[in-house]
Amino acid sequence: MKGAITLARIIGYARVSTDEQNLDMQQHAIEKYAQEQKMELIMYIEKISSRKTDRSELKNAMKAVAKGDRFVVYKLDRLARSTKELYQLTDEMKNRGIDFVSINDSFDTTTPTGRAMFGMLAVFAEFERDIIQQRTKAGLEAARKRGRLGGRPAIEEKTKRHIVTLFQSGESVNDIAKEYGIGRSTVYKILSQSEKD
Repeated sequence: MKGAITLARIIGYARVSTDEQNLDMQQHAIEKYAQEQKMELIMYIEKISSRKTDRSELKNAMKAVAKGDRFVVYKLDRLARSTKELYQLTDEMKNRGIDFVSINDSFDTTTPTGRAMFGMLAVFAEFERDIIQQRTKAGLEAARKRGRLGGRPAIEEKTKRHIVTLFQSGESVNDIAKEYGIGRSTVYKILSQSEKD
């Protein structure tokens, strides 16, 4: 006798940035969706800023979700920090045979429209990356024209924000350090400060 068929489940993920924010709306929406679909729900809940790289409950949810399951969030921004990260996560799900649904955004890869929208994510992720790089290069060029010579100048807040944005869009610390001509330790320090802010 063959093994029992495993029924598809819904893996729900809800996140807020601080303890003061309320998870109820996200949780209720995901629970309602699961009831309508008549599927078992397993929830993963996180209270952490999206800027933090170590979102342990998201990692646990991604480990738990299996082929045939459906990964459900209330809104896309609860899952990812950027279009590039969103594409990476949903592309991993697609390759593993997992459907993805964002309730509030009407994003549902179980439908033809949702699959078409997914196809556009890669285009937008690349566009977002190009825009960030162009802005960064323009800022560096402007700084050079102003004659940044002599000892190492203090890094402006605007530059720090660019560095954080580049990191959040998926650029590596090594590439950012090379782009700005600074040490990796300086990049890590800027990223660490941004998480405390």
